[in-house]
Amino acid sequence: MAKKENISNYSKRVTVRYKPEELVQVTKQFNATTCKKLSEYIRKVSLQKPVVVLHRNQSADDFLAEMIQLKTELNAIGNNFNQLVKKLHTLDHLPEFKSWVLLNESSKQSFFKKLVEIEEKMNQIYQQWLQG
Repeated sequence: MAKKENISNYSKRVTVRYKPEELVQVTKQFNATTCKKLSEYIRKVSLQKPVVVLHRNQSADDFLAEMIQLKTELNAIGNNFNQLVKKLHTLDHLPEFKSWVLLNESSKQSFFKKLVEIEEKMNQIYQQWLQG
């Protein structure tokens, strides 16, 4: 657990003046860190202590976008399958049942193809993370 700063441990105050554009830059850099206060950030930077900087993982963002697209496609396949099952319950004779089986096989193959795509994308992202 990190040590909590105690304000009474600091005996001297230093005032720094920034131009407006400099303050925007410093504030932007501060906001990208885990520092709770601007003074903490400035103190660490001026003493050349480590500052934890948050950053977005582009490969994770790309992975998430791919997964959202695949999820949408899988939902569409699932909806089609549900409609086919409802149709099955209304069938009275064999020829319509045979056509349902053929349609079901097509949906099943499409579903499994998407599952393979998900697995391939997950493995691809995993390999990128291992190299990074």
